[in-house]
Amino acid sequence: MVILKLRIRSADEWRELVPGDLVSETVFVPTTDELEAGQDVIIEVASQLLPNKVLIRGNVQTWRPALPRMRVRAGATIELAADEQTKLTFLHEVFSGKRTDVPRRRHHRLPVSVTCRYRLTNSSSYIESAISEIGVGGALLTTPEPLPIDTELTLEVVPPGGAAAIAIAGRVSYHVPTGGSGLRFVSRDGDGDRRLRELIRRLRAS
Repeated sequence: MVILKLRIRSADEWRELVPGDLVSETVFVPTTDELEAGQDVIIEVASQLLPNKVLIRGNVQTWRPALPRMRVRAGATIELAADEQTKLTFLHEVFSGKRTDVPRRRHHRLPVSVTCRYRLTNSSSYIESAISEIGVGGALLTTPEPLPIDTELTLEVVPPGGAAAIAIAGRVSYHVPTGGSGLRFVSRDGDGDRRLRELIRRLRAS
């Protein structure tokens, strides 16, 4: 997966590149790397105004080369993934100054769209689901309704190119407006930590 780095220095610069409030409206990312229309990418947004880098999935609509005489920058027009609205809204609120009390995460999260299944600790039945982001510290689980805070569960994800699922123990620690349940991974031994990092490496490379 190609990662496009977008460094934002001010709120005005953010609004110039991302004028719309909805993911259905395109984003311009300056880059000299030639990209093909239809190519899936991840935009890595970094700024001193943000507590952490924010990674957002998108799809290249067009790419243009630089035109120095016309003062036109090289870059790509990106359409964001439909399920990234929460992150886009978060970025708008931070850069506009509406949100200032955002805690800093210890680990970065990789935006993904991966099917999975999970079961609650007190149940033997699995529920089919998906995750929209993952990191060594946790993941965002897609659920029709938010699971209660502190719910303990086991998440199973098959790595790209793998045959067997990786089981990860987690606990619900927060909710998002779209109905997702934020998980914090718990009780990982050394081998479990290695397998989780390998899963993330494969997802990043896929």
